[in-house]
Amino acid sequence: MRPLSALAVLFSVAVPSFAAEKKLPNVVVILADDVGYGDLGCYGATKIKTPNLDALAKAGMRFTDAHSPAAVCTPTRYALLTGQYAWRHPPGSRILSGLAPLSIKPGTITVPSLLKENGYATAAVGKWHLGLGEKETDYNGEIKPGPREVGFDYSFIIPATGDRTPCVYVENGKVVNYDPKDPITVSYTKKVGTEPTGKENPDLLTVQKPSHGHDMTIVNGISRIGWMTGGRAARWKDEDIADDITKRAVSFIERSKGGPFFLYFATHDIHVPRVPHPRFKGTSEHGLRGDCVQQLDGCVGEVLAALDKHKLTDDTLVIFTSDNGGVMDDGYQDGSGDDKSGHVCNGSLRGFKGGLYEGGHRIPFIARWPGHVPAGRTSNELICHVDLLHTVAALVQKPLAEGAGPDSFDVFPALVAERPAKPCRESLVHQSGNPNALALRKGDWKLIPNDGKKKVGLELFNLKDDPTEKMNLAAKNPEKMRELAELLAEVQKNPASRPR
Repeated sequence: MRPLSALAVLFSVAVPSFAAEKKLPNVVVILADDVGYGDLGCYGATKIKTPNLDALAKAGMRFTDAHSPAAVCTPTRYALLTGQYAWRHPPGSRILSGLAPLSIKPGTITVPSLLKENGYATAAVGKWHLGLGEKETDYNGEIKPGPREVGFDYSFIIPATGDRTPCVYVENGKVVNYDPKDPITVSYTKKVGTEPTGKENPDLLTVQKPSHGHDMTIVNGISRIGWMTGGRAARWKDEDIADDITKRAVSFIERSKGGPFFLYFATHDIHVPRVPHPRFKGTSEHGLRGDCVQQLDGCVGEVLAALDKHKLTDDTLVIFTSDNGGVMDDGYQDGSGDDKSGHVCNGSLRGFKGGLYEGGHRIPFIARWPGHVPAGRTSNELICHVDLLHTVAALVQKPLAEGAGPDSFDVFPALVAERPAKPCRESLVHQSGNPNALALRKGDWKLIPNDGKKKVGLELFNLKDDPTEKMNLAAKNPEKMRELAELLAEVQKNPASRPR
């Protein structure tokens, strides 16, 4: 048996009561969708009310330098679960369609598989967007491989995104409410069936018209990306999605209250189409987008209430974060593109979802574990979602196997506000929506190389002095630029970036 890592030993010293009791905490990771750095009250929002998330931050640690591994959804989710930068693994490096095969190779050590091996019940609820099946997904029978094959005991998922077909839920590998007399056909290359599309029948759009793309099959008065026919009894109602998935998340907590358990709750909010339930519609000062943030906050409140109800709060590490930075108009005319409320989704940060500037990947990150994570604290420690695998390995005091989580660092000391001799993570690679467009962060410095498409050329920023990335210092600091470029090339060349 391999010896415990130095950081695992640090963990046992940092939390002696936990180590002595041998009681494993429950872990709940709430991954919101497209929530920007400035979208929560505890991060400065004034037009949107988020009392549950603000209370979570007050009872735990709020991070100000946390990042998604990519500025778009699929690669972030891949990296979060596997501990590997998605740009290293082409199947998970780009936004996937609703027909893509599973992007995580079965047998890969993942966050759920590691925790399952250590006695945890595991569940994935909400948005999946990591592909399903071995080849093009067939929704007319058992769908595998999927969440179960990468470590989840239970799953209730949105296969891709709310704006992509098929508009059905999949529970434990089967379409919910599937009718064999109405088989499901999905295509991303040509129209299937005779159902109207947004492009051909814009007069039938009763909820939101597309601003760009999103003009294929109409479901619930909203046209989507991709064509679909069949599965009418199985189709979700957009205004009920938040309630549907939250109900399953709460039910899993109730079933698993004997613990330990791991819940990966990936919300649909606030991804487009933004269709809040009537009880949230019109409740914010930031239009439909703000209403969906407040709906998200309500869902978080229900999950936290379930932990309280079953007296699990003190025994549960809760992490709330987002899969990438915020965006306003993301394909539908929902008012966000010309919002006049004054709300800025990414605060003072430059850029939006999909880009390499901070607004694309610096995200809210809150951790709470009473008695272990200090309450009411703010941390400026550099952390990333890709670090979750190594961190939970330290949590259960199990060293990662050789080759597992090649880019995942143990940031547990940052969660419990320990002060190690050096930062948990000294550098980080950022991915845009394009796996070939990367940036490199080291300390206070950030390099955005010229990927052949940018007209501005190389960009170098000192984020300590210039967090809004207004001053390009590349010309004045050739040595620093060269240092970061060489480090980025080294990380790209080598199969791993975490210490061995």
